[in-house]
Amino acid sequence: MAARLPPKTLNFKQFLVRRQVLTLYREIMKTLKEVPNAQHREDLKVWARDEFKQNKNEKDEASIQHMIYHGQQILKEIASSLAMAK
Repeated sequence: MAARLPPKTLNFKQFLVRRQVLTLYREIMKTLKEVPNAQHREDLKVWARDEFKQNKNEKDEASIQHMIYHGQQILKEIASSLAMAK
């Protein structure tokens, strides 16, 4: 069994950014539960997971903030589309 490295300690700013990212992820997944078509819902969940996984090692703060903003805009669009569909 391989030895586990101790987790890297985050500074306060990194902690807050991480919290923003996790909150955005949870909100997206929560909103996607409202998509009526099961196949579309699953496709959107896979897409969202892949986007977050693809960018999980990003270190540049400006890039991360840009991605958070972009994710929030997409979340608003999805929520708006779902509201109009009802």
